[in-house]
Amino acid sequence: MQLPDILLDKNLCKVRTITTFVRLDFDQTKWAKVIHKANSFCQVLANDLKHNGYTVQSIRIVTNAFAEYIDTTDLASAQRDLRILNEMLNNGQQSGLRLRFAIGEVTSAHQLGLIPELIQEFGDLCNVCVNIKMDENGVLDNQLIEEATKAVNKISQITPRGEGNFNFTVNFNCDPLIPYFPAGYSNQSSENSFVIGLETPDLLVATLKAFSHHNPVLNHQQASAGYYQSLSQQLQYHVDQIKAVIENDHLDKDFKFAGLDSSAAPSKDCASMTDVYELLGVEYFGASGTVEASALLTRVFKSIKHIPLVGFSGLMLALTEDRGLAEGSQLQNFDIRSLLTYSAVCGIGLDTVPIPGDTPIDKISALMRDTGTMAFRLNKPLTVRLFPVPGLEAGDMTAFKSDDLCNCAVLSVP
Repeated sequence: MQLPDILLDKNLCKVRTITTFVRLDFDQTKWAKVIHKANSFCQVLANDLKHNGYTVQSIRIVTNAFAEYIDTTDLASAQRDLRILNEMLNNGQQSGLRLRFAIGEVTSAHQLGLIPELIQEFGDLCNVCVNIKMDENGVLDNQLIEEATKAVNKISQITPRGEGNFNFTVNFNCDPLIPYFPAGYSNQSSENSFVIGLETPDLLVATLKAFSHHNPVLNHQQASAGYYQSLSQQLQYHVDQIKAVIENDHLDKDFKFAGLDSSAAPSKDCASMTDVYELLGVEYFGASGTVEASALLTRVFKSIKHIPLVGFSGLMLALTEDRGLAEGSQLQNFDIRSLLTYSAVCGIGLDTVPIPGDTPIDKISALMRDTGTMAFRLNKPLTVRLFPVPGLEAGDMTAFKSDDLCNCAVLSVP
């Protein structure tokens, strides 16, 4: 299927992140070398992509579990080590793209107890996740879920407007090598590898508009098949272009390409995923037809060939990072139950969802268990990143000040 050459415009497909996965240990004299090497690799690859017409928005480093190189005996010890790491990162910044950092995963209730104050002090340095397991009887680790919920609640109380929860997420059935923060983490097998993540809502919108313009009269069956084929074709074109750059011989071979996360990864600075749904014939995101459209888009992201797919590689619906979704929350087009339902055929779970600041801990824990149950039952990676907003009730508008967040209506937790 031939579509206009305008869809080959590389400005429609941005590289959201080049993410490297490294390993640190308690020998702090080695930290600077590891970080410098990863940063340098990312900067070189970013320049290569830029010279080939692709915008790179961020470069990132993800470490192994932070208790494997940070002293977590108590809060003071962890703060001391992170101050050393923070100073090292600030001194090691090269000209070019700003380096973002994630300290890996926490693996115990004790470590979770340290996270709120660490996020309060170190902010975007302290991107962190916790992976919740399911036992042989199909029961989630509720003790760890409750500790994670307490951490979420405390972060909301000690960071301005509760925005510190942007840096913490609860993972269910998530493998290493997710390139996006804060869900990404590294293990021994992912050491010295890198992953590419894309931002493609602009490409999806342009493709659907072009297809509909050239095929104005189609029945539902024909239109759905055409949407899938055209979206898959255009996304594959850009993936192939990026793959050719990655395979350049002069790149540091110490870093192994582990794969691509084909998720659309929307942001407040590109087209909204709600525009995509409307172009697929859904009246508005949340209306009847939303599940079907979500499934179609997920098939598109899973259709990519010639390259390993890692991470989510699915449909991301991050409420406060997407202007259209934020507006839809104000119009009451969907609720938390709806977002959880759509996760059954796509992803990412419940991401950046503001909830009332006084939501009981047991309700938040139950919501996490519902999400986790779906993740393992359907064998897909799902996460929960909630923002209890102090002083706000369901229906109130948030007043976030972060450049990464859109303001939207607070959703109730049933």
